[in-house]
Amino acid sequence: MFTGVFSNSMMWKAQDRDIVSLETIDLREFGQGPRRQVDDTPYGGGDGMLLMVEPLWKAITLAKENDPTAKVLLMTPRGARWKQSMAQEYSEADHGYIFVCGRYEGYDERILTLVDQEVSVGDYVLTGGELPAMTIIDSIVRLLPGVLGGETSAAIESFSDGETLEFPQYTRPEEFNGMRVPDVLLSGNHAKIAEWRSENSLKAE
Repeated sequence: MFTGVFSNSMMWKAQDRDIVSLETIDLREFGQGPRRQVDDTPYGGGDGMLLMVEPLWKAITLAKENDPTAKVLLMTPRGARWKQSMAQEYSEADHGYIFVCGRYEGYDERILTLVDQEVSVGDYVLTGGELPAMTIIDSIVRLLPGVLGGETSAAIESFSDGETLEFPQYTRPEEFNGMRVPDVLLSGNHAKIAEWRSENSLKAE
């Protein structure tokens, strides 16, 4: 699932420029038995399957051996809500991250002894933690110096100050289907443009 995201756009550029290194570990490599089993039914009954503690433990341990200073993040709906301010903080850290992606009904709770932080992308449930992990990784990588084109590209974005949504933006043509670009943006008056942009930025609810 990660191949398409990691090999495109800014994610590819960041790796090509040696700004970031992204690797995946297949949990099946640590599966048990001839079928390389990684999940089992939960004690106490209930629907669904849980990821077993042993394959997860071995995978995380290997990742830690490859990067001993890396922080382990677990994707889970009960985790801290991911925000742009967290993406900025994480992009400035001097260590790597290990993203643990749950599947099915979840994971054996004992794995939490290896986890540094539980993280959520919202109050809803997905099939697995892969999409949240890709979302969070993308939000971090694009903030690393040298990944985005302009020096202020990240600074003027929505939520960059923790609460403001980005102002409306336009490009050519000046008029389309009777809709015109605001005159102030065509004026060349940078002070007026900055004032207009500030007035037209929205506060996030």
